[in-house]
Amino acid sequence: MNKRDYYEVLSVSRTATDQEIKSAYRRLAVKYHPDKNPNDASAEEKFKEAAEAYSVLSDGEQRKRYDRFGHAGVSSSAAGQGAWGAPGFGGFEDILGDLFGFGDVFGGRGGTRRSAAQRGADLRYDLEITLEEAANGMTAQLRIPRLESCDTCKGSGAAAGSQAESCTTCGGSGQVRYQQGFFAVSRTCHICRGVGKVVKNPCPDCKGAGRVEREKQMEVKIPAGVETGSRLRVSGEGEAGTQGGASGDLYVVIHVAEHDQFERQGNNLYEAVPITFAQAALGAEIMVKTLDGEEKLKVPMGTQTGTVFRLRGKGMPALGGRGRGDLFVSATVITPTTLTREQRRLLEQLAEVENKDLDNKGLVDKVRDIFG
Repeated sequence: MNKRDYYEVLSVSRTATDQEIKSAYRRLAVKYHPDKNPNDASAEEKFKEAAEAYSVLSDGEQRKRYDRFGHAGVSSSAAGQGAWGAPGFGGFEDILGDLFGFGDVFGGRGGTRRSAAQRGADLRYDLEITLEEAANGMTAQLRIPRLESCDTCKGSGAAAGSQAESCTTCGGSGQVRYQQGFFAVSRTCHICRGVGKVVKNPCPDCKGAGRVEREKQMEVKIPAGVETGSRLRVSGEGEAGTQGGASGDLYVVIHVAEHDQFERQGNNLYEAVPITFAQAALGAEIMVKTLDGEEKLKVPMGTQTGTVFRLRGKGMPALGGRGRGDLFVSATVITPTTLTREQRRLLEQLAEVENKDLDNKGLVDKVRDIFG
């Protein structure tokens, strides 16, 4: 059967660069790899065809001979060695190793054993605190369920007097090599999971896992000024690692509960304060609640509902101790719904005076209209 032109196989021009040739081969290798097409003989043939074309065009000397003489110029090497023994063979291993994660392709380099020591998982703890606790800072008492290193086997997973042994399935390499069609592939050993060792006599306490679940009690300092979403990292207080690996970290995520009086926006606080009609009309000194206790607030004569007063430095502390926000007090004039006899009498007198003032104002306006 006549062979197709190698440039046609890879769908590149005859002036294609080395990188373009490599990229084209990578695309075809992914598409037609036997692992992805286990029952498709035509895919395997296309995979072999692409590999053969790449073996020639990726080698400078062979490409020159091919460009000059065609298949005849490279027939001895390409046919004799096939795609797998051609010069530049390491390139196949690099390409397919990157694509499929194989440590050993076509009998190339041996697989590498995965380190037994693995870092422990990070943990998250959601902590709800009050606004006052957020303002003043606090020390929180936490109970954290987590995996800790087994005290009995010291994290090895092996029972007393024994130790992990070399995995007989992979020979301690952590990789299992098998033949698929015309080429060999290495993959992570499913018995030891790439570690290269297995525990045949497991620790009775941790069942060979090397870790046991426990609840850790600890104190965590919450700084003043935290807000909802603040995240505190406690290094090394996550789950224990395996086989001597480092522990993970603990992340404490803050949730500040809503307050019944204050509304927080950043480092500022907002508060609504009711005042009487008399206080609004005549002016007064009232006491308002702050995070530091009660403070005097002067309400000027003629204050209207919605008037906002600012108390500097009475808001939330900035995280890190860089000053404080302000407290904004909004006045709300309260209209009474029930009146005593005395209150009614006084308000009726006020109404009479207000009506006279309105009538007099109307007379003055008429005079002004007459005389311009």
